Amino acid sequence: MTRPLRLGVLGLASIARRRMLPAMAACPDVQLTALASRDVSAAERAAAQYGCQAAPDYTALLARPDVDAVYVPLPAALHAAWTRAALDAGKHVLAEKPTTTNAAETRALLSLARTRGLVLAENVMFLHHAQHATVQRLVRDGAIGELRSFAAQFSIPGLPDDDIRHRPELGGGALADVGVYPLRAALHLLGADLDVVGAALTHGAGRQVETAGGVLLQSATGVTAHLTFGLDHAYRSWYELCGSTGRLVVDHAFTPPADHAPVLRIERGTGSEELHLPPDDQVTNTLTAFAAAVRTPRQHPEPDPMVLRQAELLDAVRHRAVVHHARPATAHHAARHPA
Repeated sequence: MTRPLRLGVLGLASIARRRMLPAMAACPDVQLTALASRDVSAAERAAAQYGCQAAPDYTALLARPDVDAVYVPLPAALHAAWTRAALDAGKHVLAEKPTTTNAAETRALLSLARTRGLVLAENVMFLHHAQHATVQRLVRDGAIGELRSFAAQFSIPGLPDDDIRHRPELGGGALADVGVYPLRAALHLLGADLDVVGAALTHGAGRQVETAGGVLLQSATGVTAHLTFGLDHAYRSWYELCGSTGRLVVDHAFTPPADHAPVLRIERGTGSEELHLPPDDQVTNTLTAFAAAVRTPRQHPEPDPMVLRQAELLDAVRHRAVVHHARPATAHHAARHPA
């Protein structure tokens, strides 16, 4: 019997505590061996909870011979340095999205991983939910005719003022945090041949990073993708594909809980139908896929080309975007309605 992949965790970010650590403890394909945090006492408490070891710091964890691979849920601005350190230590890496904050660093790390015979994967978990494979099949089989356009939104309610996603020095901002979801969905469903033809980013009042945005992509065949995202909105996790004869709508597209039973809606001129799918656990699926990639014997593992294409498109959005700095509502009102 193949032993589980022995995992170490660098950091106790919210995504690690809420979703990844419980999944690691339950997934038979991996074994949570050690974890580290800037707060040693927090690492010790988490290690006691999950029956693993607490390392005194990140470097000590990377030096452990009983760790085969590491999960990196650190702030985005720290991904590049610690992913490189993990690869240099001979560890496979599952990096939280985005892999780095720019395409040049992502390209260099993917190249380093391949040269060293290591797997570097990006933790975009929704890609491993079965509902999206069903969507791909339906579109391929002509359920909505010829594909014409794609639209997607991922937005979440306002964050506390001290949340790291409001800090530019840590790689914060809506684009890298929630904008990645609709962007990656467009790549997954439309293919890599997409270019940025328009973008807008809004800095909320008093914020140093963008808190919302919109992106327009277009494929070489003319299919458009309209993406919206935000950090201070009503919750929305949705996409739709429009074709020549109908449209296909997916709610709870990006972060469904494991017990959520997806419902895909197909609407045509002749009526509509709902496809009810069984629940699926995208977090466990992600860990299983990562473990399988590590176990596949290859001298130079080929990285997912969409990881780099996503990084290139994020760079292009930043370059192309019209940036708006919002003013406080009271000041805005006074400016438009002077006494």
